[in-house]
Amino acid sequence: MADPERSQRRLRPAPLLFEPSEAVTDPEHFFDLESIDDPAALLDRATELTLAFRAATDRALEFQAVAAAQLADPRRFDRLTAADIAERAEWTEDYAKKMVEFGRDLLRGDGLAGK
Repeated sequence: MADPERSQRRLRPAPLLFEPSEAVTDPEHFFDLESIDDPAALLDRATELTLAFRAATDRALEFQAVAAAQLADPRRFDRLTAADIAERAEWTEDYAKKMVEFGRDLLRGDGLAGK
């Protein structure tokens, strides 16, 4: 069974470095969306943010995969096993194995190198 404290920690997002620190103290504040009164403008801005977060998520996922592949590289004297990587990233071991393979694909030239 999942550790409730660990699950609670996972639900809290990482701080977004480009949002003013004063805004973080206000739980109702989210990229100033709460101040937009016009529904059309609100939809436009919220859609922009959604697309930006999706792109950021995809990019961060690629970096996770590359890091996992690098940590699992058999040429490293301090390489980590899939179980070690899974524990560190709070993944399942099967997911860690998939991420290592995805990262290896990216490192072979199918991803980050070209970006």
